[in-house]
Amino acid sequence: MDSLTYPFDLAAGWLQEHAILPALYALGLMNWEEVAYGWALFAVYGATQVVVTYAICLPLERWRPVERWPDSRAVTVDIFYTLLSRVGLLPLMTFVLFYRVQVFLTGWVTDNGWVPPTIERVFPFLLGQPVLTFAIYVVILDFSEYWRHRLSHLFDWWYSLHSLHHAQRQMTFWSDDRNHLLDDTIGFVWFMAVALLIGIPPMQFPLLVLLLRFVESLSHANVRLWFGWLGERLVVSPRFHRAHHGLMAAGLASVNYGGVLPWWDMLFRTADFGHDYVPTGDPSAEEVLATGSYAAQQAAGVRRMVRTVAGRGAEPAAQSDPV
Repeated sequence: MDSLTYPFDLAAGWLQEHAILPALYALGLMNWEEVAYGWALFAVYGATQVVVTYAICLPLERWRPVERWPDSRAVTVDIFYTLLSRVGLLPLMTFVLFYRVQVFLTGWVTDNGWVPPTIERVFPFLLGQPVLTFAIYVVILDFSEYWRHRLSHLFDWWYSLHSLHHAQRQMTFWSDDRNHLLDDTIGFVWFMAVALLIGIPPMQFPLLVLLLRFVESLSHANVRLWFGWLGERLVVSPRFHRAHHGLMAAGLASVNYGGVLPWWDMLFRTADFGHDYVPTGDPSAEEVLATGSYAAQQAAGVRRMVRTVAGRGAEPAAQSDPV
């Protein structure tokens, strides 16, 4: 056992034995026992990522904050979103379901006489090059996320859900995971479909998700931080992404859709490298989407989508001064 991973393995073993297996037994789901350890392991990785993100981003936000708020209770619900996503739902979705779907599809493809798709079969020079292959996975997944994100702003019904993410006027590194469950579900299916298409191994898939989500958390931080002329064009910075959340960028008129790499915004002419740290929020959103409880925000998102599909539009928003 690798000494570097021993603490994670130990914690995952305890979580599996004392929490997951008893829960599976009580629910009559012991057929999931074989993946229980993997689920536990990546829940531990997720919790570790939350701690690392907190340790890095909180000092940055206190060092050079873009905004200071006398009352930041609206951020509390974002913390709940993060814990639910990184420690609760994320390990379940990224390991258990991805593993199950990949096993099923691989078996079905093989039984029909086909070869399961992998990026190494398209580009043989990647065989035996795990680091390079991993980097290419990151580029492909980030490209797909750019278009998923851009489409979520293009279609009104979709943006009515995605607007929950944009409604926060007190954006911090906790804000990355404040998404509607339906929006998250669409995003996960999209992400998983691309990952299956290029043949990402099950054990690498959660690691890729964790890496991408860490950069995205940093990009939401309430900090005056940019990476210089060259760095801004290599990795999405807090300043670059803040323009996407700016008040004037809500809805269809948005910019800077990239999650990790700004290359796609540059390629498709949606990049804005302006130097302003603009206030955030969506003026069209109901107040509950900005400051409501988790349950209230989820319900409000569904109502807004129903109104949009029915052609009634969004309700007038009673917003306070975002600055």
